[in-house]
Amino acid sequence: MINEKDLLNVSVTSAPFVQEMMSATYNMWRLGWDERNGGNISYLLTEEEVAPYLDVNQAVRTAILDFPVPELANRYFIVTGSGKYFKNVKDNPEDCLGIIRVDGTGNSITLLWGLENDGKPTSELPSHFMSHIARLKVDKDHRIIMHNHASNLLGMTFTHELDEKSFTKTLWQMCTECIVVFPDGIGILPWMVPGTDEIGQRTAEKMIDHRLVIWPFHGIFGAGTTMDETFGLIETAEKAAQIYTIINSHQGGVKQVITDQNLADLAKAFGVTPIEGVLSI
Repeated sequence: MINEKDLLNVSVTSAPFVQEMMSATYNMWRLGWDERNGGNISYLLTEEEVAPYLDVNQAVRTAILDFPVPELANRYFIVTGSGKYFKNVKDNPEDCLGIIRVDGTGNSITLLWGLENDGKPTSELPSHFMSHIARLKVDKDHRIIMHNHASNLLGMTFTHELDEKSFTKTLWQMCTECIVVFPDGIGILPWMVPGTDEIGQRTAEKMIDHRLVIWPFHGIFGAGTTMDETFGLIETAEKAAQIYTIINSHQGGVKQVITDQNLADLAKAFGVTPIEGVLSI
């Protein structure tokens, strides 16, 4: 850890994890996935990553959690702020982002940097924390939870049956790479009020088996080990949903598809195991 004098010469915004947040949020806004203050990201950090950029013992303020998370005790995160516009993160990260630490009991969080002007972490923090807990049980290297309103996936929830296996198969059939990128398929919740503990718990349950979870008529949650991986995961599913939308806008309809055997061959060639119950071979 560097000393306090050295800290004065280091900008927190120069930290790689802050730069990643700035880039990702801007690109999500640019693609139309995060209008206004829609969407949120949380990024699990280590103290070794954070300490070179700020004094981890210097608290800005503390807040009690309504949803204790002892599984995340003493963990660090950088998160987007509640009510913050993604288009503004790149120019004003100190206002739109916050670095927080969960206390040793999991009952409160301490703000270490950012969220100026009394800003608060995303209102979806319960969903993020619960999903982090779920994914860490599956993959110890998990770090990212990303939520946005990817346009074509959102639109597809109005036009496609909301059955997980059917929805997954349709996306797999739209682009050859899909079964390789998300062989674990798509989890789908019923419509629920966002920002509640209930939707957080239901999302986390789905995150045990799926890295992508759709909130119908709202958006999608993605999980991954890196920012690029998670962004690319959602990006791939969104591209497939876009192809689905294009196909269904033409009167001619579908004349041929990637077959179940084609998909099985792809999975074998790339060494992935498709989630059970989707392919009929």
